[in-house]
Order: sequence, then structure tokens, then C-alpha cells
Amino acid sequence: MVDGVARVVGNANLAAIVNTGDDGEFYGLRVCPDLDICTYVLAGTIDSRGWGYEHDSFRCLEGLATYGLESWFGLGDRDFATHMYRTLRLGQGAALHEITREICLALGVDARILPMSDDPIRTRITTPNGVVSFQEYLVKGGARDKITHIAFDGIDSARPAPGVIDAIADADAVVIAPSSPVVSIGTILAVPGIRAAVAARRRDCIAVSPIIGRKPVEGPAHKFLAGAGYPECSATQMATLYADVAATFVLDQRDMDEIPAIHALGVHAIATDILMPDRRERQRLAEELLRAVGAR
Repeated sequence: MVDGVARVVGNANLAAIVNTGDDGEFYGLRVCPDLDICTYVLAGTIDSRGWGYEHDSFRCLEGLATYGLESWFGLGDRDFATHMYRTLRLGQGAALHEITREICLALGVDARILPMSDDPIRTRITTPNGVVSFQEYLVKGGARDKITHIAFDGIDSARPAPGVIDAIADADAVVIAPSSPVVSIGTILAVPGIRAAVAARRRDCIAVSPIIGRKPVEGPAHKFLAGAGYPECSATQMATLYADVAATFVLDQRDMDEIPAIHALGVHAIATDILMPDRRERQRLAEELLRAVGAR
């Protein structure tokens, strides 16, 4: 979605507010997967697998495994450089939003990629087998276990990163990408002040469903929903979660039967093809979204 909007409005006219609840420390390095994916996408250096630096090798990770260290989180050699730089700069006292901007400039990204907060926030997943980090649950554990509780450690005392509230207030349109409303978008909106800022732009905000035919397009969104107390996995459930912040909701045309229920929430529903298998389709969907809120 970030790539699609950038292709329509241009990198320089895009601000992307990114989840940092999935961040973690690996081998003593601060790793920010969502920030890096957005940066690599807009830099044109994302690998075809959908994450990491293009054509990266994994010799360092293989070497660490030789010494008996866990190697379940796939960090490529070029990717390691990003994490090393970030960690060095944090140690020098730089804030995460400053470091993110430095990385963007080095990779030729004109867009404003903003961490939701400079403060450390960590998503913790409780399962019958104990409490794990987001990455441990999703990557190491393969999202197999039932989720009994989800918490965002540090969220109550966190503040939006500099530039986040202004970006929301000044935007021609606010697009909520089709990611998890619980552990991606939900984490961003849980930072004190952000949900209220988006709600103030509700008329100009449009959200995209991550659900088609009551199943997630990708990832275990249904498990995160259930773990947060929402047993129904549907476009209507997504619209309900966003009803206070987004006046317009886009669902897939295969779910048109849910439009009346979404309209009953006071949300305008639009049905279209929401799949984005390639850059052409990303741009097509982005154009439809921006037209729907009068930004094109």
C-alpha cells in the first residue's frame, strides 16, 4: 500500500507512520522490521520475497549459527549493516525518528517514514505456553499457538514521534493500510494521541480491509483478532474497529454482502478488488482510494 500511494503521489509527498511494536534486539542490535520494509520498498531495494535487502546473502547469520546461536530470524548481511548503524546511532544518543531519516537519505528515499514513537514499545503475545515477543510468535513459532492475551509494553507512557501528529493533521488524505488492526495498525493507534489525531481527520480517512471471504489475505490476522477478544474475522469486524477514525472503508468485491452492515456503522463502504499482486495493481488501488476521499 505504501508503494502504491508513493507511485501515485510521489515519494516526496508521502508520509508513512510505521509500527514499531514488532521491533526487537537480535545479537545486540536494534531491528525495526516494519520501518526497514517500508524504507527498502520506497528505495527500490526490497527483495522479491517481500522483506530484507534485495539479493542479500546470509553468511553472517550462518556464521552465528556455527557458534550455536539461534538463527531463526532471517537477517541478511546487507540488512545487518542497517541494524548496526541504527544501534550505533542510538548509542550516540540519536532518536529513532532521526536515525530513520538518516537511513532514508542514505538510500535515496524522499518520503517521510516516521516511527510511531521514539519510545520503546514491544508487542507481547501470551499463549498457553507462555509470553513471547511478536517475532517469536510469528516467525520462530510459526503462529501455531492460540493467543490468550496481547499487550503493548511501554504504550501507556509512549509519545508520538516528532512529526507524526503534524503529518496526520496536514495530510490531504489518510490511508489505513490493509494490515492487522490489532498488532500493526492497532499498535500505532494505541500510542496516546494518535487515535485522536486520526479521528479528527475521519472524513478524509479511508481504511482498507485485510480480509477477503472472512479469511486474512496473508498472516494470522484471525488469531490476533481472537486473542484481542474479537472472534469474528470479517470485513465488517474491520470496519467496526476503524469506525471512529475512518469514514470510508474499502472491502473486496467478493464481500459485497457485508456492505449493509458496514453502512449501519455510519461508515461509507466501497467494494473493489483489494488484492495487490504487483506494482500495477498497487497503483490502481491507491488511485481508487485517493479518488474516494477527494484527494485526486
